[in-house]
Amino acid sequence: VQIQILWRILCQRKSALKKKMTKESGSPIDEEKPRTPGSRQGSAKSGKSARSEGARSDKSAAKSDRSAGAKSDKSAAAKSVKSAPRSTRSAKSPKESAEGQREEEARSPGAPAAEDETKELHEPPEDEDAGAERAEGSEDRHQHEAEGGLEAIDEEAIRDEVEALNKELDNIQISVPTFNEFVQHETEFRFKEFPVSYHENTVTEDIVLSYAANFRRQYSHLEKDRKPLFLNPLNECNVEKFVCTTLNPTKLPYRELYDWHGAASFVADYLNYVLLDPPTELPERMFSPATTLEIQKGHCFEYSQLLCSLLLGCGYDAYVVSGYATREICMMDESRDTCPELQKKEEAKREDTAVEQKKYTVKPPKDLRSQFILNMEARKVREEQEREEERRKEAVRRELEAERPANDPLYGLRVHSWVLVLAGKREVPEGFFIEPLTGVARPLVNDDYCGIESLWNHKNYYVNMQSCREGVRKLSYDLGDCTLWEFMFPSNEKPLYLLPEVKENRDDEEGDEDNERAEDIERHLDMPKTWTKPIVLSRRDFETRCPHGKKTKLYKKAKLEKFAPYLLRDGMVLRLSIYTDRTLSDLVEVREHFENRVDKLTLRVRDVASGKVTEHFAKGRMERLHEHQYFEAMPGPETERVMFFYNEARVDCLARREEWPLEMKEYFVNRPDRLYFRHTVFSKRVKKFAPQSAPGEHEVRPISRIEEKFARNPNVPANEDVAERMFVLTEDRIQLVYHTDSSKIAASTREYIKPPNADEKGTVIVLPPDNHSTFQVDPNRSSKKEVEVYQLMLDLIAIEEKTKERVRASEKESLDILNARSREEADAEMEISLYDTERNEKAKKHREELERQRQEELMRNRELELDYLAPFLAQLGEPTKITKEIAFELRKVCLEDFKHRLIDKANLIQSRFERQSADLQKKQSWYQQNQVNMSKNDEEEYLKYCSEAMFKIQILEEMLQRHKNMAPHKFQALELKLRTDPRLQEFLN
Repeated sequence: VQIQILWRILCQRKSALKKKMTKESGSPIDEEKPRTPGSRQGSAKSGKSARSEGARSDKSAAKSDRSAGAKSDKSAAAKSVKSAPRSTRSAKSPKESAEGQREEEARSPGAPAAEDETKELHEPPEDEDAGAERAEGSEDRHQHEAEGGLEAIDEEAIRDEVEALNKELDNIQISVPTFNEFVQHETEFRFKEFPVSYHENTVTEDIVLSYAANFRRQYSHLEKDRKPLFLNPLNECNVEKFVCTTLNPTKLPYRELYDWHGAASFVADYLNYVLLDPPTELPERMFSPATTLEIQKGHCFEYSQLLCSLLLGCGYDAYVVSGYATREICMMDESRDTCPELQKKEEAKREDTAVEQKKYTVKPPKDLRSQFILNMEARKVREEQEREEERRKEAVRRELEAERPANDPLYGLRVHSWVLVLAGKREVPEGFFIEPLTGVARPLVNDDYCGIESLWNHKNYYVNMQSCREGVRKLSYDLGDCTLWEFMFPSNEKPLYLLPEVKENRDDEEGDEDNERAEDIERHLDMPKTWTKPIVLSRRDFETRCPHGKKTKLYKKAKLEKFAPYLLRDGMVLRLSIYTDRTLSDLVEVREHFENRVDKLTLRVRDVASGKVTEHFAKGRMERLHEHQYFEAMPGPETERVMFFYNEARVDCLARREEWPLEMKEYFVNRPDRLYFRHTVFSKRVKKFAPQSAPGEHEVRPISRIEEKFARNPNVPANEDVAERMFVLTEDRIQLVYHTDSSKIAASTREYIKPPNADEKGTVIVLPPDNHSTFQVDPNRSSKKEVEVYQLMLDLIAIEEKTKERVRASEKESLDILNARSREEADAEMEISLYDTERNEKAKKHREELERQRQEELMRNRELELDYLAPFLAQLGEPTKITKEIAFELRKVCLEDFKHRLIDKANLIQSRFERQSADLQKKQSWYQQNQVNMSKNDEEEYLKYCSEAMFKIQILEEMLQRHKNMAPHKFQALELKLRTDPRLQEFLN
């Protein structure tokens, strides 16, 4: 609906614009000519009025005036035609451009007649009387020039020059593009942008291609049942290139690309996959890795070439493989694979440590139970476990049967390419395959690949001579064994395996000849250097990671969405949606990963069923928050939530805080006072008739009970070391429980009942005997004195007040965290490095402001020192004195130069208009290709972009029209400035 509404609005704008253009350009001669100051009708009318007012002047004088005006008009029009720049002619239609080319040919020295025709085309028609008068005026002019005098400038000449300028500007036309022109273009290249190596082959490359053709003929003759080899596809410029020379080992300056998994993941994310058409044939063209990286798309062979180039640059023994794969691999169907983000990391193997046997140990008591009963119970448990295992296996079998893909009629025939990494280099213990489309490593023994035809690197080309009836499960990758792998070039870096029979039957002379022949071949068949451009990747492109900054992949019961850093406003870089079914309809869990956020949020996990949200934060927050768990339906304060903190960075060593509507538990680690647990119980608020509190204020909950627990202090006796301390505020009771001694089974306790006036300041607190009770486990231990008991009560009352303050501080901290999180989620602020000059808006605005001030200061200095006639005086040789001839020449040159500048500015506006129109068409083509998989937000962004583009196009059109209208006035203003210049005034007036 939004697209239809926007389309109607744009159609209305388009129709209005067409009416406006038709009205302005429908009859330019009939409508604009009477209003033009320099038109023939205007000049005729002015001539008539002059003759009517000056009737007493004789007829010959009026006739000479008209002839002089016509003469100046003709000369100005001819000059304007000759001085028209090529840029104005290039803006015409094809037909006009062809006519313009013929006019250029006509302007050559050998075609004067064509030059006269060109002049006549640019001159307006005139009557016979005017022609006769012009002829007479020309005779008078020649006679006057012969005498050496120059007449003053007539106003009609200026008007004619302005009219010529208007005609030149009218030749610049623009066409407004339509909104819904969806044109799908294939990849087009400008061949001039590629170096010579893309267009031509060197002598060495031609020799290699001829040798490869001979190798192919021999291979086809010996292996008639096998398909042709992939040796020399066409490149971007339709030139045959050998596949080994297409590889360009490159090490990019990014740490993430130094390992194979980082490079494979980058290639899989950065490119868009193009299917082979047909899927059973080798591709005819293969672009260079640099071009593939630039256009961000390619087929499987281009994927492999780029990934192998990066791996070779990092020191891996990598090869590009040409073979056959299953339908799921060739079509990049990962709907039956487990998402890599869900796969658990391999746990480190723990070393089995032998249990140390003590010399003196207590023997376990004798087991008096019946062994028969124990065996029967164990048998029942074992049978139940076996049945459970059978049920589990049956469920797995049914699931695998349901997920099994349908039969592929092209099984074993689908052409595919992947990468092989052999052991040895970079401490690779065992060889493996890398699927470039997904970036996942696969073992050499697997059923996803059906066979291998050949493989190559930047040094040699190898053909598989082994049988692939059982796929790649039994293939050997000893490339030095010539019975298994036939290599093309004699210079093989792998250790060669030669048959002993060949060694015994070979004579010394034949060996010398073969060695000479081999040396001769090697001399001429060294692998030429790569013909491709260097692989270059900018920092912004590397961070963008995916085409257009985002990519979506579907896995088994999961959907993975990747985003470039700084693409989304909240800093999200990855979203993993987990489902319970293969149709991806029942959402269970959503995991969102974030980067570069000021609030240090890194991960958010949302359980859809329970509504539980878990947020993880990196180090750096003021409150040292590490993890926050809450329910999405109850995000406010005084609800069920759990907060984890970096306890080593907090003064109070708080590690965890659990909250409920009426409870709060806090856990501490390594506190100096050995406190490790605090439990606070709140009571419900009592409703009071009072004014409502301010929006920023929060009414605290009344505290009912506070319980604290302490760890054992070995330096203090157990009867004096407090283990639990409880403040029952509703009953004004304080209870202490001490640690249990190692030789006792119970703990000592002490209990106080606070006096009624304990909370009043300045009063004397009295401790009645009934308000104190104690229990001592050790009866032989002497009891405390009354003074000590009284002082302990005073200390406990003070501790109670401090504990209440800490509880209130914890409540306030939780409330502050929630308020801060709500502000951070409403407006997520991104963390930008000082060295990131492109994204740091503050530094960028500061630099732009400084540059603007510098440019303004420079312009002011130039205006103070600049003489607008200085360049033209320099062209005339810096004359010491200005004469009449020099003054007229200066005027002529200045006006011609200013006219060219006005025309160039119109051409510049036209080029910007055309570029904006081309960008809009590209965006429309992109939308047509991706509209099936686009979300609602992407469509809204596309509509917003189209609206802005059409607005810019209309602005450029109005700018061009305004420039055309203002150009004549600016031209006349310059002419007036020249007339009033003190150096030229006496000659031009």
